[in-house]
Amino acid sequence: MRELDYEKLVDDIQDWIITYVKSAKAEYVVVGLSGGIDSAVSATLCAKALGSESVLGLGLPCGSISQDFEDAKLVANFLDIDFEIFDITPIYEKILEISKAIPREEILALANLKPRLRMAMLYFVGQTKGKCLIVGTSNRTELAIGYFTKFGDGAADFEPLASLYKQEVRKVAEILKIPRRVITKAPSAGLWEGQTDEGEIGLSYDIIDEILYRIDNNLDFKGFNERDISKVRKMMSAAEHKLSMPPFFDVRRTE
Repeated sequence: MRELDYEKLVDDIQDWIITYVKSAKAEYVVVGLSGGIDSAVSATLCAKALGSESVLGLGLPCGSISQDFEDAKLVANFLDIDFEIFDITPIYEKILEISKAIPREEILALANLKPRLRMAMLYFVGQTKGKCLIVGTSNRTELAIGYFTKFGDGAADFEPLASLYKQEVRKVAEILKIPRRVITKAPSAGLWEGQTDEGEIGLSYDIIDEILYRIDNNLDFKGFNERDISKVRKMMSAAEHKLSMPPFFDVRRTE
């Protein structure tokens, strides 16, 4: 992996946040706090860049694991930012009720409904409070392999961590002194009980990071399992549509 000056990196990201938010003439930012490391680091960078008073954290439980919710509150208290809670479980259950004719065998479709509802709430709450921007919390690893929900956690106004691999986010978290239990917990989207990112993907983030780094920089794969390399490449290919604006028919082509 690349060697970075993490102290300087933190300063550079914060300067970028300040510049971007000012360019949008926004008054503050809104971030969904999941209790995980990525949202914690994103919120902390914003709070340090803009001031705690300019960051609103939202807790959006939806049948969530109680520990995740407690960790989200821990981060909000750590940053001394406003933290509002909206339990969207009734909304989720109502959608399932009115769509009861749709088969329930596809657990991923049900799970992805949760981040889409959360993003809708983030924009709704943000828009009711003035001119604001929604903070994205995805890292380079998740974006590259498509480990996010399209128009869910993949929808945001800016992404502070999008060029950092997962293990680099961990190092930034150490620099920022994020609460230890948030840094060390197993990464999870909290989509269902017992779900973990690495368990669902089938590879550890450290292995994915190393393979991605080599793909990104045209380096050799000496010492890596060919099946792991192929798996990462296939995930990247399948994720391409998530990283692009929707294609559209251009009438000018017919002129």
